[in-house]
Amino acid sequence: MAYRISEECVACGACQPECPNEAISEGEERYQIDPDRCTECVGFYDEPQCASVCPVDAPVPDPSRRETREELLAKKDRLHGR
Repeated sequence: MAYRISEECVACGACQPECPNEAISEGEERYQIDPDRCTECVGFYDEPQCASVCPVDAPVPDPSRRETREELLAKKDRLHGR
């Protein structure tokens, strides 16, 4: 399941450099996550790094983008050429 950034975002930018897939970018009002690039950090870390560094818990699972661990690993491999 891809993550999304909720309205709680204070646009501090702490999450952006932590994403191994470069899925996070600055939006007009808050940061945003490209769901086609988000792997929940599966294959890199034990937990989503955006959520672990966010001071206001703005990154949350997006229930409309449910993916299995295998799907997330396949997306990681596709993104990183493996």
